[in-house]
Amino acid sequence: MVLNPHPIYPAAGGYVLRLHRDARPEDGHLVGRIEHVSSGAYADFASSEGLLEWLAQHAAEIRGTRAA
Repeated sequence: MVLNPHPIYPAAGGYVLRLHRDARPEDGHLVGRIEHVSSGAYADFASSEGLLEWLAQHAAEIRGTRAA
């Protein structure tokens, strides 16, 4: 068996999401921190919009860095 050297989900795409104890995801209230596993870059967020905005921006930066 030959393993594919290009994994579908590379480790560089890994993030840890920590929800604050006051977050209420069932009500759409997201508060917490997201951290990129490989680089250690992180951001605190107070809404789902803030979370997605940072994640999209950071992922684009990582892709740009890898492509360069």
